[in-house]
Amino acid sequence: MRLLFAAIVFAYYLSASMSVQTAQNHGLDLVLPTDNDALFSGDGPAFYQYIERDYQGVKSTPWEGGQYGFVRDPKDTAAGVVYTRFHEGIDIRCLHRDANGEPLDEVRAVADGKVAHVNVVPGYSNYRKYVVIEHPWDGSNYYSLYGHLSSIAVKPGEPVRRAQRIGVMGYTGTGINRERAHLHLELCLMFSRQFEAWYDTFFRNDPNRHGIYNGMNLAGLDVARLYLTLRSNPALTIPEFLNHEETFYKVALPKARHFDLSQLYPWMLPAAKRNGGSWEVSFAASAQPELSFVRKTPTEYSYLTRDIVAGHQGNAHLTNYGAQLMRLLIWPD
Repeated sequence: MRLLFAAIVFAYYLSASMSVQTAQNHGLDLVLPTDNDALFSGDGPAFYQYIERDYQGVKSTPWEGGQYGFVRDPKDTAAGVVYTRFHEGIDIRCLHRDANGEPLDEVRAVADGKVAHVNVVPGYSNYRKYVVIEHPWDGSNYYSLYGHLSSIAVKPGEPVRRAQRIGVMGYTGTGINRERAHLHLELCLMFSRQFEAWYDTFFRNDPNRHGIYNGMNLAGLDVARLYLTLRSNPALTIPEFLNHEETFYKVALPKARHFDLSQLYPWMLPAAKRNGGSWEVSFAASAQPELSFVRKTPTEYSYLTRDIVAGHQGNAHLTNYGAQLMRLLIWPD
């Protein structure tokens, strides 16, 4: 995947070669969550909400910062300017405002599903007021996340239909003023249903108020590219979509009894390897996760991997945070 979800896992994709299984596909049938459809006309400035940037004394408002991927926080390196902060979703620009400039855009479910989580207290999350909807597609659950809402119209456990109103766009969030009101949208896979126990072990001084729907447990894919690809291939599945992403690094995991990812997304493993005691390419003999591959680059790896991998060129290793994150995949082993 592009830098593995741009360097957030699944390039550990179990570090295995992904074998896309041919399950019956009922169609993702996604709709955009607001009236803003400029994505389909290729008008980036009209679709993406710009960010405010002050780099080396030059102020700018690039709309590119609203895209998915490494699009924020430029740094000057020996290899040139690289962007070091990863944006796991897309920021969709506001279209409708009242006379005072307050955003009015309705936010709607991108597909049929069930409300999995609602956060109504802005201070509890960087997403501020947000909603997570669970979508069951071809035997696996995927999660759409809608952040920075001004109001929420649904409750946890409530079934929702495609294009149903779930809230109103807002600007709840650090550094987001009324002019920059937008919807932050993600479409995610989940790492582990054991997330809460893992989190309480490593982050006990920072309460988790979102259960398994904490953003740390959700890995966003390039949802804008998915929308565009679906227009030319309506039968596209998530496994097929991810199969074309570029691998940037791989991690070998210890043999473990608990490996939730393979249960959540069985298509990640070739059918012949699902019932064995371990996965040869994915698991190491070591009791700790080990970096097994990284594409060589002169740029410091921490800039390109969200501080999961550090070093550069032939000197690469998992950071402490990276090792903790890998352990989530096999927790509590």
